[in-house]
Formats: sequence, structure tokens, C-alpha cells
Amino acid sequence: MPNSILTIDMITSELMLRLENNLTFTKFVNRNYDDHFAQTGAKIGDVITIRLPPLFVGRTGRVINIETLTEQSVALTLDTQYGVDLDFTSQDMLLSIDDFGERILQPAGANIANKIDRDGLALYDQIFGAAGTPGSAMTFLQYLNSGALLDEQAVPRDGLRSLVIGPRQQANIVDILKGLFHSSSEIDEQYKQGTMGRTGGYKWSMDQNIANHTVGALGGTPLINGASQTGASLITDGWTASVTNILRKGDIFTVTGVNAVNPMSKADTGQLQQFVVTANQNSSAGGAVTIPISPSITLTGAYQTVTASPADNAALTILGTAATVYNQGMAFHRDAFVLGTADLPLPMGTHQASRISDGQLGISIRMIWDYDVSNDLFVARTDVLYGWVVARPQMAARIVGN
Repeated sequence: MPNSILTIDMITSELMLRLENNLTFTKFVNRNYDDHFAQTGAKIGDVITIRLPPLFVGRTGRVINIETLTEQSVALTLDTQYGVDLDFTSQDMLLSIDDFGERILQPAGANIANKIDRDGLALYDQIFGAAGTPGSAMTFLQYLNSGALLDEQAVPRDGLRSLVIGPRQQANIVDILKGLFHSSSEIDEQYKQGTMGRTGGYKWSMDQNIANHTVGALGGTPLINGASQTGASLITDGWTASVTNILRKGDIFTVTGVNAVNPMSKADTGQLQQFVVTANQNSSAGGAVTIPISPSITLTGAYQTVTASPADNAALTILGTAATVYNQGMAFHRDAFVLGTADLPLPMGTHQASRISDGQLGISIRMIWDYDVSNDLFVARTDVLYGWVVARPQMAARIVGN
């Protein structure tokens, strides 16, 4: 019995399935489909507001202590419109949907999925926590330490923690753990698939799209210049003079005497607070650099981040070697990152147009067909409109070893 002629709705649905199946990092983050645009369609530059849960100090004793509710939010901008453009013949339209999917839609879906994953993993440079030794093979203990970093930031152990690493990182850890006891399902994952499955409090996945970070040029003996500094920048000196990109966005450093606190209890974790540089910086002719940082140095209140302000002449220690490239795997809770998507408008005056929106999965994809009568070709464009935001950077940690 001959196959039915494929319709645009069938093809768009199959493309959505292929796209979803090829996502890795994106599968494990918070995906926010905004149905506000379901009727009118969204455009590049539209903004989705993501509300964050508030933090409190709390009270001990009988006397009431009413705290002002300070709600925080982050703006997620739909700033990327991406797609793959196709053509196919009338004969292709007579294929089964499975054959059409394998031949035409599978590579298209994989391409779109890789782009979305790659853009999400590029947000590593906003994450201030890091585990491992740059350039050295990760041990299982160091992976567990990434979980300890999340624990110290009060990240829940609710089954929503994931770990996404690169091909070499995965090969190293599978080899390291090959002699240890695992459940039969984990053994099957490791030896048949070369993957880790779920262990150490994480769902492990490999993604070839993990980012690489190049450490700044560095140089000199950087010190804090002035006591009692707070806020989102640090005045420093002692750097080598007049160096371009002496620090790069994404560089991580610690400051002697400045420890992290648990965001719930505000108790000292006993570990130096890690800071990330939020923009490239050059040193002045006098070797000074004012470093924009995250998290901000906050000494009191619901959003306290550290035990103390840096002392004058406290030393800075930068993670990694100058001008060296390192892998940036990611350990994270689902709510650390948000992918937002929205419906694109369906245009009039085309041969056919279709749009599939899956609110549960957080993806909306549009396909538009036109017909080339001269060559008997269906010309199709596919589009997704999306944006990424780091909603809660304290809920993630970079894996910087190999």
C-alpha cells in the first residue's frame, strides 16, 4: 500500500522529536515556554521575566523581626533566532515519516539541538564555583567536591542535579572507576555505552559542545588595594603594567581571608569564596585593575555572600595558568540555568506554515514551506526563537579538570 503524502504538520512534529532527542545539556535545565506569545508571535528582543525565590535572615527568640520582602528576578531576552533551511522533492513527500526523518530531519534536528546546547554551555563564564585542577585529570573525589560546593550553597538534593562533561573528561572518569563496584545498570552504561549513568548524586551526560576557557594573561603579584570594599567590583594593584586582557571574563579567583557563607544559615563554610571576573580587563600603567566580580561582596542581610570584606593587601589567587585553555564541564541543578522560548508568528501568503509548541518540554519550532514550481522543489525554513539566562549561578559549578 503506498505511503500517504506527508503534510507540514507531520514533518514539523517529527522535526521537534528529532531536535529534542539530540539535546543534552538543555534537557536538564529549567525550560520556560512563554505562551504569552501564542497568538501574536514573538520577535527577537522580547523579554521574559524569571522570578527568583527570596532569601531571609530569620529570627531567634520571642520578639518579632519583620523582614522586608525583597523579590529578585532576572530578565531573559529572546535574542537568538536559529534554523536550518531545507529543500525536498515531491518524491520525498511520498516517503514514510520514519524514512523522511532519518534522511532529512535527523541532521537538521541535530544541528539545531547542538546550537541550543552550545549557547547554553557558553554561559560557563558567569559561574563562579569550580571543582578540579585545571589541566589535570579529575578524580572521583573532585567530582564529589563539586557536589559539596553545591551543598554549601544550599542547593537541594532533589534528584535534579546533573553533570555534563566533555568527551575526554568522560573517558577519563569511566577509566578511573572501571574497577569499583557499581550496580548492574551503571556497569551496563559504562561498558556498553562508555557513559556514567547516575552516580555521585548526579545524572551524568557527555556533550561535545562544552566550552573551553582561555585564562587571562595575568602577571605580577595582585593584591587588594584598600580595605572594607564591598559590592560588585574590587580595586586591586600589583599587576604587571599595561597588559591587555590581563584578566578575561570567566577567570576565577579567591582572596585570602574571604570565605563563603551558606546562603540559608549565613554560616562560614570554611572555604574561600570563589569569584568570577564578569568582563575582560586591562592593567593600567601603574599595574592597577578594578575587577568586576560575581557574586557581589555582601556582608550582612538575607543575601550575604562572604564572611568578611578583603583586607588591604590581601592576596588574589587566580585559577589556572596564564593564557592556557581549559575544558569547562558543568555540574548544576536544573534551576541554575533557564532556556526560554516563545512562538514565532505564522506568516500569511506562503504555501504552508506550521508551528509546534511543547510547553512541557519548553520548545517552540516553526516551519514555513514555499514551492519552487520551476524545479518541483519544496523549500522549507525552520526557526526556533530562544534565549538563555543564568538564573541562579550559585547552583552550578564548573568542572575545570580533564
